[in-house]
Amino acid sequence: MKGCTKNVNGRGAFTVSDTGHGMDRETLKHIFDLFYTTKGVGKGTGLGLAMVYGIVKSHEGYILCESEPNRGTTFDIYFPVAGKQVMAEELQEDKGMRGGSETILLVDDEEPIRNLGEQIFKIHGYSVLQAPDGESGLKLYREKKDEIDLVVLDLIMPVMGGKKCLEELLQINPKVKVVIASGYSPEGTVKEFLEKGAKNFISKPFNIKEMLQVVREALDNN
Repeated sequence: MKGCTKNVNGRGAFTVSDTGHGMDRETLKHIFDLFYTTKGVGKGTGLGLAMVYGIVKSHEGYILCESEPNRGTTFDIYFPVAGKQVMAEELQEDKGMRGGSETILLVDDEEPIRNLGEQIFKIHGYSVLQAPDGESGLKLYREKKDEIDLVVLDLIMPVMGGKKCLEELLQINPKVKVVIASGYSPEGTVKEFLEKGAKNFISKPFNIKEMLQVVREALDNN
């Protein structure tokens, strides 16, 4: 596998390619479909490329794939290029976003995501606790539930996923405030979690303004 970056018509282009088995045209048509997988039962979720597609689209980019059997696969991913002035203005706007002093439990199996979320929240006044999976999150919540004001809960994790963790949190405290986070957010899934008791949903990777707004609204709503 190899990768490279370039600038194409004002968009940053990132290419990843391999020399593996490749895919036929019929498979290629469905690779971004939710739950589509060519792996056996219990060996694939069909979520990986659907999540990648959702993340790229949420950042106003697009993704292309070329593949042939026995000749490998190439993905070309394009994102808008932000100039220094645009980035500076966005950072300035983020500084003006309303924060708080509450304590947030951030449950996510990806350490970089947890660390990024913690940095964002702390800059805006919050205290943050971290947990790498649902079971650890539950243990920490049981120990410190009187201190924790909100749980930001990843949807897909090993050991215990977000759905089961949400159910367990509600058993511990029916009034717990939970915001679900995921890189893929079909409308039906979001509705299901809101009906189960989650307060709101935020997409990954985190958009700072959206995340701060959603968290603040969840904290303020009784």
